[in-house]
Amino acid sequence: MAARNVGAVVVAEGDELAGIVSERDYARKVALCGRDAASMLVSEIMTAEVHTVHPETTVSECMNLMTEHRIRHLPVIESGDVVGLVSIGDIVLAVIAEREFMISQLEQYIQS
Repeated sequence: MAARNVGAVVVAEGDELAGIVSERDYARKVALCGRDAASMLVSEIMTAEVHTVHPETTVSECMNLMTEHRIRHLPVIESGDVVGLVSIGDIVLAVIAEREFMISQLEQYIQS
C-alpha cells in the first residue's frame, strides 16, 4: 500500500468481495502487536464486515456511513462487482467543491 500511496485495498475471493485491508488494520493487528507481516495471511488482518455503497449513493450518505461506522473507505459495488473505492479524502474534496460552487453562485447572485 505504501508503494502505491493508498490507504486501503479490497480483498476478493474469486469474484466476491471478501474484505478490506487498511493502514488501520495493519497498524492495529500487525505493528502494534509486534507480529511479522511477512508470515501473516491477509485474511488474518482484513476487515471482513465491509460496508459498501453503489454508484448512486450520495456524498452525504457516504459521509454518514463513514461517521456512523468510524471507517475511512467504502467499496463501490455495481451489479455485484467492485467498481471503485471511496475514501474519506474523496468525500472531503467533494464537500469542499460543493461549498465553493455554492459560494460562487451566491456571489454571482448578489452581484447581479
